[in-house]
Amino acid sequence: MTEQAIEKFSAEQVEAGLKEHPAWVELNGEIQRTFEFADFLGAMKFVNSVAKYAEKVQHHPDILIRYNKVTLSVSTHDANGITQKDFALADATDQLVD
Repeated sequence: MTEQAIEKFSAEQVEAGLKEHPAWVELNGEIQRTFEFADFLGAMKFVNSVAKYAEKVQHHPDILIRYNKVTLSVSTHDANGITQKDFALADATDQLVD
């Protein structure tokens, strides 16, 4: 069975997706959000949860950790841009902190 190609979103589709995800921004062809926690351990707990989810769905964000802040940046490399997979990951990571 072959995997179906993922289609890159148009600028309008990205804009519509961001309206549904107001904490996320588009930056350099990726969507990005910075999460803030009470301390370093809270940030690391979140990162570990993101890692488990990303491995499960085989879609991995770039992760920047600065003490109690975690920035996730995500795009779909196979599509050379932002796709539905990226917004699905945004949904899932947003739910990890709610």
